[in-house]
Amino acid sequence: MVTAQTAFFTPDGDLFVPHPVARGPWGRTISGTFVGGLLGHATEAAAGDPEFVPARFTVDLCRPVGLDVPVRVHTTVLRESRRLNLVDAVLTQDGAFAARSTTLFLRRGEQPADEVYTAPVSMPAMPEIPDPIPDKLATVVWTYGREDHIPTPGAGLTAWEHSGPKHVWIHDFRPVVAGTELTPFVRAALAGDIVSSLANFGPSGLQWINADYTLSLSRLPDGPLIGMAATAHFSDAGVATGSATVVDRLGPIGSGQASALANPGFAPPPRM
Repeated sequence: MVTAQTAFFTPDGDLFVPHPVARGPWGRTISGTFVGGLLGHATEAAAGDPEFVPARFTVDLCRPVGLDVPVRVHTTVLRESRRLNLVDAVLTQDGAFAARSTTLFLRRGEQPADEVYTAPVSMPAMPEIPDPIPDKLATVVWTYGREDHIPTPGAGLTAWEHSGPKHVWIHDFRPVVAGTELTPFVRAALAGDIVSSLANFGPSGLQWINADYTLSLSRLPDGPLIGMAATAHFSDAGVATGSATVVDRLGPIGSGQASALANPGFAPPPRM
């Protein structure tokens, strides 16, 4: 049974057992969204410090992660100093390497007074979070693109099936690991994988599968909603890079980028 409180993973000793709700759109595997969320959870547990900002979070998705086998995450602090920490997290399944993340934490400090140019970004107004949230949803997203599409929770990604601007608001509400709370860092880690879908979606749907994603953040998101505006897609010979600006209720907070390979066959998982 799936409820609104069902977590994507349940701890079992030093293992994490995936729940079927973690299924992704590329077969019976765990979505890269939740792989990244688990890596973010483990990284924060190992090295989270309120004086430091996770300024760069990069996830490499090197092989499919099966939905039916527990996974293990091992973290290593590669560098720890007064102004920066660098943390590596490796996810394995049945002893085989599957994914990894590297996170650069930078210490907060005094803000310079200069104004520095940045390209403007506009976002649709923040939506109202439904109450209650339908149990069938793994994540609540509102997608914006085609003018004839009315964004509603659970409406899917068809709004992005065009060649124009695309936006999304995201509300993650399920715990990544049972018995834990969603923190701002873990919310950001979960949202990062959506950069690829947002930036690389076209009139025929999503023809690209990402091999990585990177979030670069000036600060952690404020509040339960994270927004993104697609900024670029460049591709040639079946290789693509896509990018997006990341915002919260107060405004832009950073950017995301993903590398992808041509891979038709995107299909959202069936409702649980």
